[in-house]
Amino acid sequence: MGHLDHATFGWLTPVLSYVMACIGAALGLRCTVRALGATGTSRRNWLLTAASAIGTGIWTMHFVAMLGFGVSGTEIRYDVPLTILSLLVAMIVVGAGVFAVGYSKDRGRALLLGGLTTGLGVASMHYLGMAALRLHGTVRYDPLLVAASVVIAVVAATLALWAGLNVKSPVAVTVASLLMGAAVSSMHYTGMFAVSVRIAPSGEALPGASAMQFIFPLAVGLGAYLFLTSAFVALSPTAGEREASASAQRPAETPAR
Repeated sequence: MGHLDHATFGWLTPVLSYVMACIGAALGLRCTVRALGATGTSRRNWLLTAASAIGTGIWTMHFVAMLGFGVSGTEIRYDVPLTILSLLVAMIVVGAGVFAVGYSKDRGRALLLGGLTTGLGVASMHYLGMAALRLHGTVRYDPLLVAASVVIAVVAATLALWAGLNVKSPVAVTVASLLMGAAVSSMHYTGMFAVSVRIAPSGEALPGASAMQFIFPLAVGLGAYLFLTSAFVALSPTAGEREASASAQRPAETPAR
């Protein structure tokens, strides 16, 4: 059996991955709140931004954490198409969950449907990302821990969407984001502890790209996207602020004589 190391760079990758998950969650919740205050194409655009933020945050969290993953006795490579697919799946499935919440008349049903969809999106992204691993040996999973990781993902997503609908103050949004980041991280590491690897030493070159060749530049690019989008969302006025400035610009009506 190969010895698995989940933090080859020490605390750097777990902490950084948690921060990425929190930023994605905070941005996603903020955009969902904005979407609910908007209508038409504006609502759709906010929901698309929310889905891309949460999806990007989850994916970046997973692969930043994977930068710290090592197995004694073998190198690790990543299948590029599968890794890209895992990012698209994260965005599409999370998007379905966010749109269910954004456009549903029945909030309770929307939450359950959105939470289930988004949670399954997180889990499918994780296991697709794991399927992209290439190493000298076979990867096995503990079914109980896999099931636990999926349950954590669904519960976390439902709680996050509930927070998106019910939480308005900046402090509460921050707390909700920290909790969602913690839930996504705990889902990831539960899924990782389900893994065992039986090493089959081989001199053959592994297919795929190394983490530093491919995962690292992509994670940096997506991280930059999250930071830039966060700045844009923070600076764009809310519906209430727009109304206030519009009413301030209207000339005061002269009272009728």
